[in-house]
Amino acid sequence: MSDFDAAGWSIYVAALTLLSLVACLVLLFVAARRQVVLRADGTADETTGHVWDEDLRELNNPLPRWWMWLFIITVVFSLAYLGLYPGFGSARGLLGWTSVSQYEDERAKAAERSAPLYARLASMSHEQLAADAQAMGVGERLFVNHCATCHGSDARGSKGFPNLTDDDWLWGGTIDKIKETIAAGRQGAMPPMAAAVGSASDVRNVAHYVLSLSGSAHDNVAAQLGREKFGICAACHGVGGKGNLAVGAPNLSDKVWLHGWGEQAIVQVVTNGKTNMMPAHTGRLSNEQIDVLAAYVWQLSRPAQSVKSAKTPQ
Repeated sequence: MSDFDAAGWSIYVAALTLLSLVACLVLLFVAARRQVVLRADGTADETTGHVWDEDLRELNNPLPRWWMWLFIITVVFSLAYLGLYPGFGSARGLLGWTSVSQYEDERAKAAERSAPLYARLASMSHEQLAADAQAMGVGERLFVNHCATCHGSDARGSKGFPNLTDDDWLWGGTIDKIKETIAAGRQGAMPPMAAAVGSASDVRNVAHYVLSLSGSAHDNVAAQLGREKFGICAACHGVGGKGNLAVGAPNLSDKVWLHGWGEQAIVQVVTNGKTNMMPAHTGRLSNEQIDVLAAYVWQLSRPAQSVKSAKTPQ
């Protein structure tokens, strides 16, 4: 869409809009004219010349005045509206209104209304937020509005999007780490490793070794052959495949599969690599909202009794 940012497009849109309104008036003028046709005997023919069922003739009556004036008022209103508001290309309009300013005003009013609530929540620790019903109600709405698109409304994720209700974390599951993830975003990248691993059979062997780490069904002979080649992968995933929270490398020794399970899925990731990105929410959410949302996500993977053990200040 960057091709449409040039000033010439603004002029084009403004001219086309104005031409359309003028065309409406021309159409009205043409349709309102009443052409009188004379018959052979010199009398006026009051019909359009259209005949149905042999004797049913359409009369050539003029447009009703109320309809014509209503049409004109509509065109005049359109011109006034486009002059007051930004309707002619990039022209700002006489009132100076913009959708951005209205959005910012509405956000400011919403922030003002919710300020007392967030002031109370700001005085609470993350654990206390997780045990507070009102705070978790706010956190749930924030999650649905900002996170559910990827992680699902139940936070169980899907292929390529982490499940937030288990205790398997790519970057760490403490409240501070979750808050850091929400605020700054994350980008995990695994480069294509097929060339470094070796041949296609070597990649297959590594895939079976990875499956063996979690006790999943695998070819034992292929897994033993892939053990040595896995040393290339151990730089990120660790010697035992336990993962590395510092770089977001997944734990390969559990049975949680983010990008699919089985030989074919692992071979595809090793061959083509994988890049996952979660956008930063700083600027979209306030610090108080990030705190509440982090507490909500944290408690999703915690037993109910451990969350309730945190006491809310009186």
